[in-house]
Amino acid sequence: MLQRGRILIVDDEPDTLGLIELTLKTAGYVVETAVSAEQALLLLDAQQYDLLLLDVMMPGLTGFDMVRTLQRRGKDLPPIIFLTAKGSDEDRKVGESLQASAYLVKPATRGRLLDAIRRALEQATRPDAQP
Repeated sequence: MLQRGRILIVDDEPDTLGLIELTLKTAGYVVETAVSAEQALLLLDAQQYDLLLLDVMMPGLTGFDMVRTLQRRGKDLPPIIFLTAKGSDEDRKVGESLQASAYLVKPATRGRLLDAIRRALEQATRPDAQP
């Protein structure tokens, strides 16, 4: 099967995490998971990923907090997609301010999720893509 990219999924809900993981693996992605932003930060210190798929509402650090932490560290960030139940305009604006490639509200369809991932990865690999 064609390897399409390495994705880190961060979500504190085990059922949701498992479903997204299965969906992405079936689509040919290499997937790792974390159940908290804190665990994800440790993984990001040791590994590189092509895309981060983040929930917003998690105990401890939120997905927004995690991105801010990575930005403060001066890390080159891969594309970020927020997949969350937080669908207000204010939340979307925060996601945009953190330069998210996409902001999807749960439950997102399989097709919509895969399209957002494909677009984010394509944009990140274009020679004229913004750093």
